[in-house]
Amino acid sequence: MSTLHCPIDQSVIVAVDIQPKFMKAIHEAERVERRSKLLIRAAQVLDIPILSTVQNPQRMGGFHDEILDKRFPPIEKMAFSCWRSPEFKENLQAFERNCVVLVGIESHICITLTALDLLSAGYKVFVCPDAISARSTEMHKLGMERMRDSGVLPSHTETLIYEWMGSAEHPSFKDILPLVKEAS
Repeated sequence: MSTLHCPIDQSVIVAVDIQPKFMKAIHEAERVERRSKLLIRAAQVLDIPILSTVQNPQRMGGFHDEILDKRFPPIEKMAFSCWRSPEFKENLQAFERNCVVLVGIESHICITLTALDLLSAGYKVFVCPDAISARSTEMHKLGMERMRDSGVLPSHTETLIYEWMGSAEHPSFKDILPLVKEAS
């Protein structure tokens, strides 16, 4: 399959630092939360692995529990790039998948630095612009530009979900459709 696609059997979702305390300062935080939740719920239905991270949780608190439940404990990190966390790297490599989809915050810091490190490590990296943000639109835009210029592929959350299913004949289509409608 083309490097422009993110095959369902090679995908992993990485939800970066969606922590309520952080989200208070994020531009359009509700959109990021809603779209991230959609992609995570769809990934659960489609049996796509999910990793999540929390930045400095002793100071900034835990992962948003309405987006990802306690069955998926987040990886604590201090590094801005998730890849720089040995626990994250080990967990991601254990999946033996090569397509990483990033959602969360902030576009120009943790998302960008993670994406660049993942590209350098040989992963295909997709980012969902509708499920990431920063403290300002300018920061978000600059992060998106740097990622795209570096080879990260932007894709809307719904595009990826439908790409994974391939057609309306997919066995999970009827389970996914209400999730998409709810998140619109």
